Parts: sequence; structure tokens; C-alpha cells
Amino acid sequence: MDALLYFVDFVLHLDRHLGSLLQQYGVWIYALLFAIIFCETGLVVTPFLPGDSLLFVAGTLWAAAGMEPSALAATLVAAAISGDNVNYWAGRFLGPRVFRWEQSRFFNRRALEATQAFYSRHGGKTVVIARWLPFVRTFAPFVAGIGRMIYPRFLLFSVCGGVFWVVGLIYAGYFFGNIPIVRQNLSVVILGIIALSLAPLALEFLRQRLRKA
Repeated sequence: MDALLYFVDFVLHLDRHLGSLLQQYGVWIYALLFAIIFCETGLVVTPFLPGDSLLFVAGTLWAAAGMEPSALAATLVAAAISGDNVNYWAGRFLGPRVFRWEQSRFFNRRALEATQAFYSRHGGKTVVIARWLPFVRTFAPFVAGIGRMIYPRFLLFSVCGGVFWVVGLIYAGYFFGNIPIVRQNLSVVILGIIALSLAPLALEFLRQRLRKA
């Protein structure tokens, strides 16, 4: 329970936590952020890690510190693409038998099945679209691997999606995050980003419930 509360506090107060980590670890903050984005996109057991809000807040902090964001963007684009690729090859190696795994604390089977349904409707472009959808973002490359999408095609989608997602959110934070009204209400903005990210999933869930009804 304490770990859950800490995680919620970390997500809602990313500006405070990242700011203190930046002061404490200096250049090593790049490695920490790389690890978070890599795990959020590359490991099916960590879809709960912050993605969208982390990128936005990182851009905000880099602007406040007067730091150039291009190195940050390049580092996290590399993290997002490499995470996607690890996930893709894990899916290819494990294959369809993963759908027989039971729901557990470390494996969200419902999210995997929802991503498979999303992938069935949207095809390969799911890898790009999913960048903006929590949970789906983590499982989309895994499902692409299970479905044995042709690798060069997957890589093209992965690179395009990774660049647009990372660069878009970092520079949004860099240019807008330090506007006084945004800066003073950054926790509200983070909640708004999370809500916007989850809205398509909520609408899809509602649509499925109505269809069944």
C-alpha cells in the first residue's frame, strides 16, 4: 500500500520529484529517464509507469533550468524505439501462447486482449497510434510481434511513432510548461494529460459495453 501511494505521489508531483533528482544526480538523470521510458514501452509487466506526463514535465524542467532539450529528446527517442523493439521480439519469441497466461499482479491479460482487439481493427498503424495511449502503448509492439508483422514495417512505424511522441511532448513541456498559469497548476495539468491519455480507452470500453448490451 505504501508503495502504491508513493507511486501515485510520484506521478502527480513529477515536477517536484524530477527537479530534486535533477539536482541530486545531474547528468545521470538522462539514464534514469531512459530506463523509465524503456521499461514503460519495452516490458509488458510495467505498463503503469508514467509516459506522457513524464515527457511533458521533463521538457518543463529543462526549460526552467535553461538546458537545451535536444539531447534529452534524442535520449528518450532512443529509449522508446529500443523498448518497442525488445517488446516486439519478445512477442515473436513467446507467440500466441501468452494469451493462456493468467491475469496476475505482474501481467495484465485484459490489457493485452484489448490491445489485440485494437490491433485487429487498426492494423500496423496501431504501433503509431498506441504511442498516445497508456497500456496499449506497452502492449502494441508485443502484439505486433505475436502477429509476426514484417519487421522492417514494424520498425518504420516504431521510429515514426517514437519520434512524434517523445519530441512532441518534450517540446510541448519546454515551450508551454513554464507559462505562469501552467507552472502554478502543473499537478492539474499532469492530471489533465493523464485523463486525455485514458479518454480513448474509456470510450472504447464504453462502446464495447454498449455493444454487448
